[in-house]
Amino acid sequence: MPAKTLVQNEQEAIGWIEEGKDYQWIVDKYLEKYKIQTTTSMWATFRHRKGLKRRLTRDTNLIPWEVKPEHRWAYPVVMLRFEARRRAGNQLKPADESRLDSWIAERKHENTVVYYDPATEDGFFYVPREKSDKDLIRQPQKRQ
Repeated sequence: MPAKTLVQNEQEAIGWIEEGKDYQWIVDKYLEKYKIQTTTSMWATFRHRKGLKRRLTRDTNLIPWEVKPEHRWAYPVVMLRFEARRRAGNQLKPADESRLDSWIAERKHENTVVYYDPATEDGFFYVPREKSDKDLIRQPQKRQ
């Protein structure tokens, strides 16, 4: 006998994922609506198995570095991920949109860009903007 699925309405769940609802929202909604406890990883697996578009937006123009695990949640890279999502046409949560707008305004006011040095403890820094800086970051030097 095949395993019983926890997903009560696949089209509803697919719609939520395609609308950009985050997995925790879906977990909460399922508990409220169906009285079924699910997990965020279950919804990530569901998305993958249904061949739905990835939730992460990769933008190598904004994040061209291989970011070390200990630096992955530093505030500057989180803001760069938000900006990558926005540039890709994805909707941000209002609180994230506000944080991002403030962060970008601060970069403009301070005339700084994000610089990444993986060999340091902090990893990310704000450095003075140079003429060669065309976006929110200092592009890394290319290896020859």
